[in-house]
Amino acid sequence: MQYTEKTLKKVSKFLSYVLRHCPEDIKLTLDTEGWASIEELIEKAQPKFQLNHDIIKHVVATNNKQRFKISADGLKIRANQGHSIDINLNLTPQEPPKILYHGTATRFLDSILKQGLKSGNRQHVHLSKDMETAIAVGQRHGKPVILQIDTQAMSKQGHIFFLSDNKVWLTEHVPAQFLSLITNS
Repeated sequence: MQYTEKTLKKVSKFLSYVLRHCPEDIKLTLDTEGWASIEELIEKAQPKFQLNHDIIKHVVATNNKQRFKISADGLKIRANQGHSIDINLNLTPQEPPKILYHGTATRFLDSILKQGLKSGNRQHVHLSKDMETAIAVGQRHGKPVILQIDTQAMSKQGHIFFLSDNKVWLTEHVPAQFLSLITNS
C-alpha cells in the first residue's frame, strides 16, 4: 500500500511520542524494556490515529533514522532510543570510536561549553559517528554547531557508552572538558 510522506511523518511522530515519552496519553502499556503490544497500540491509538499493522511495519522499515524496532515474533514494537521515560533497553557497554560528534543549535553553545552535554529529560546524550549526521541533527534545532567528543579520553576516565540498535551512540553525560567546537556555521 502507498502512503503519503505527510501520513508517514505523522505516524512516526505519533509513535515517537507514545513509545518514547507519553504512553499514558493513550493508556498504552510498555514493559520494562519499552516494548508495547502492536495490537494494543492499534486499539488505543483510535480515534486519533487509524493505525494498522501495514502502516506500522512500513514506518519501521522506512524510517530513515530507524527509530523503531519490531520484536522477532512481530507482536511488539519499541523505540530504539530517545526515551524520556524510565526503561531498560538492555544495551551492553561498548568501546566507542576515538571521536564522536554532537550536533546542536548555536543558541545552546554557551551553556554546553560550560556544563557539557546533558541528557536533559532523556535517558542519554545522543552522539553520532559522523559529522553529516551531527549536522542534520543540529539543523533541526536552528543554526547548527558541531561538537567533537574525545570519547577515548572519556572512556579512560570511566565513562560508559552504549550503541543503540539504530547505531546512535549513547552516554549519560559529556563533561565540557571532552568537547571541542568543530563548526560554528
